[in-house]
Amino acid sequence: MEHAERLLTAAGELFYRRGIQAVGMDDVRSASGVSLKRLYQCYPSKEALVVAYLERRDERWMDSLTSYVAERGDSVEAVFGWLERWFGEEDFRGCGFLNAYGELGATSEAVAEVVRRHKRRLRDYLRGLVSDDLLADQLLVLVDGATVTAMVDPERGAQAARAAKEAARVITAACRA
Repeated sequence: MEHAERLLTAAGELFYRRGIQAVGMDDVRSASGVSLKRLYQCYPSKEALVVAYLERRDERWMDSLTSYVAERGDSVEAVFGWLERWFGEEDFRGCGFLNAYGELGATSEAVAEVVRRHKRRLRDYLRGLVSDDLLADQLLVLVDGATVTAMVDPERGAQAARAAKEAARVITAACRA
């Protein structure tokens, strides 16, 4: 595995599990086995590493979601089925993008922009499933709300996903009536 890949893997695990501000560059160096000099050659600042981590997370998260949904006929219900599965993962710690924004959004425009880009991408994906702007906005609120609920109270993760799925069904039916 190349240096940049090892660094991103280590940073991603540490940032998601412990929080971005709690993780120093030396922590990333230790976890990746890459020298500090090489780390800074690949990512000249912590902000650059965080942006790269979030961009990589966006690709992997969206690929997982879209593959799951496509296998189930591109239905809105499948989005919430995927969420329920994700919420049940042992290492689930909420939305990495909302977490990053909460930590750095006010001080790093680069981080804030990656987070906004991810949320726009998710909203556009939902828009593609339902062909309605307002409905896509409503579904995004349901996705984010269920994610925050599952993060705050992991024991209610499955319940949050199912409640959001039912709300999505009702809203979608009302919009199409």
